[in-house]
Amino acid sequence: MNKLEQKILEYLNTVVLLFDRNMRLRYINPSGEILLGSSARNLLGQLADQLVRCPQGISNDRLRKAMETGQAFTERVVTVHLPEGREATVDCTAIPLQDKEGEPGLLLELQQTDRQLRISREEQLIAQIKATAAVVRNLAHEIKNPLGGVRGAAQLLQCELIADEQKEYTQVIIEEADRLQTLVNRMLGPNKMPSMDRINVHQVLERVRHLLLAERGKTIIVIRDYDPSLPEIWADANQLIQALLNIGSNAAKAISEKGTIIFRTRIQRQHTIGNKRHKLAIQIDIQDDGPGIPKEIEDKIFFPMVSGRDDGVGLGLSIAQSLINQHGGLIECESQPGKTLFSVLLPLDSLS
Repeated sequence: MNKLEQKILEYLNTVVLLFDRNMRLRYINPSGEILLGSSARNLLGQLADQLVRCPQGISNDRLRKAMETGQAFTERVVTVHLPEGREATVDCTAIPLQDKEGEPGLLLELQQTDRQLRISREEQLIAQIKATAAVVRNLAHEIKNPLGGVRGAAQLLQCELIADEQKEYTQVIIEEADRLQTLVNRMLGPNKMPSMDRINVHQVLERVRHLLLAERGKTIIVIRDYDPSLPEIWADANQLIQALLNIGSNAAKAISEKGTIIFRTRIQRQHTIGNKRHKLAIQIDIQDDGPGIPKEIEDKIFFPMVSGRDDGVGLGLSIAQSLINQHGGLIECESQPGKTLFSVLLPLDSLS
């Protein structure tokens, strides 16, 4: 295999596995390492049925028969079992091959259909967020001008009044105008670009953890599951703290007494965020064991003014998403009763 062929295989999203005549792994590309959660050094030499465990018909005998007969086959929407209890849905194609010496082998291609669905969902989410943000910005600007006029008129009227009890009414108008002005400014989201620096994401998470425990330390448990090998990232520490704190605060309010929140960090390789692929990305998970997000708002939780609580304003997650978007990242969410998972994805290195 020449260098160009090697580079092409390394950049493929498709998982490529090459087996010898004994059905032992001879080659695996980086996408395969990501799917199987291990390095090529640990995987090479293992049997096909040790790597791709599938109860839906793709057995070692079937792969061997395809190699012996020279007949390729494709199976659609197959569930494969992976290490650590994980599963993936793939389209699987088995192609018999021969090397230069005539030795038989088998090329196995796995295309993750669930991965494509995730990318499509992310692209749709980004488009929806951008469209909603544009509408909110226009609406907020339309509100700010007359709101300023109302406040100014109330101040002028207050100067003309003599009785203190009458001034109390104008003061109420001024204070409510200020409150609405603050709400409009929050709806507009972050008003300054991030001040980037090299930061340790675990120091940021520890800051968030301390803030949550200081507020609700007696009613929540925070478990840390950190990957110590993560490199520093290029980010605005204050904005990242704010985004993660907004997510963490929502989790703390959602869980019952003695509920549990998990902070987890992992590295993702060859990861696509929206429609942009990155060689490396950091994934920060904030998971809680609360009742879950109501189904009727699950697809709208990152939109302004959407909240699952009666006393919620519905801006925390919207602001968090905006802050992460400014870093080229994205927040994803999966929720069911007993497990709500927010995943913050931040790129480390973009592929050109």
